[in-house]
Amino acid sequence: MKLTPILYILLLAASLPAADAPKPKPAAYLTEAEARAAGPDFDLQGEYADANFGAQVIALGDSKFRLVLHTGGLPGAGWDKSAKTEVEGALTGAKAIFKGGEGKPSGEAAGGLLTGTDATGKAFKLIKVFRQSSTLGAKPPAGAKILFDGSNSESWQNGKLDDRKFLRCGTKSKDVIQSGTLHLEFFLPFKPLGRGQDRGNSGVYLQDRYEVQVLDSFGLKGENNECGGIYSKHRPALNMCFPPLTWQTYDIEFTEAKYDAAGMKTRDATLTVKHNGVLIHDKAPVNSATASAGLKEGTTPGPIQLQDHGNPIFYRNIWWQPAK
Repeated sequence: MKLTPILYILLLAASLPAADAPKPKPAAYLTEAEARAAGPDFDLQGEYADANFGAQVIALGDSKFRLVLHTGGLPGAGWDKSAKTEVEGALTGAKAIFKGGEGKPSGEAAGGLLTGTDATGKAFKLIKVFRQSSTLGAKPPAGAKILFDGSNSESWQNGKLDDRKFLRCGTKSKDVIQSGTLHLEFFLPFKPLGRGQDRGNSGVYLQDRYEVQVLDSFGLKGENNECGGIYSKHRPALNMCFPPLTWQTYDIEFTEAKYDAAGMKTRDATLTVKHNGVLIHDKAPVNSATASAGLKEGTTPGPIQLQDHGNPIFYRNIWWQPAK
């Protein structure tokens, strides 16, 4: 049979290996019911503690887990800041099993308990705990401007509320700010298969210039691109990120950059940040606008941006108190 050009192309195409189908995006669960319906990972993930240890169990999807063990207690609640110990684990039935081997802790998590032995062979039994920020639900002081209280999104450019009356990321305040104090509360999805900057990513930009990162960094190292980091500038003193599907707080004291009459900067902007009520930055200087900022540094004030980085992040109880 004589092959026509069209028939030849069709036969050649049929003989080539099929292109890999695009991988589906990792699921992002927004409620505990959704997370539990997907399997036992959500109930096993979380914080466990007793008087001697604090532990964080991180769900990594595909039946994988990581155990992070802290001596003395949890970050911000007893941890002595000695080196953390990490052990990989896997789901066996309804338990997360961690086999650390010689010189590493081993254990299993199930039913609200984490039992095992530490690196010296000493047994431990930790109970699952559910922490709340000490500034959760903080009321605006006299003179503060309420930017979002759940009633409407009128103070935000293209602000969108979900059916729970929470403000979705991807918006900027209509008001511009100078120096002052910001309080807000944020909610991260449970996204066990997400990795790096795709694990519940957003950001809070002061003057649309200086970003305090929002990310599901529960149990991670606490880098400058993780939750609480002043993006690419300063890492937090502690990784105070709680597990996802928990309301968390930022309390940020912002002092804007100063300029002389010729428009030359004479002093960097500074940020003092409390994450879940714990101080993680103390008057940290920021020498330029951070990555993906909406505005370059300059003499004019700018808005608050709640960044949309492709993940469903929600905010509530946002207020701003100008400096006196």
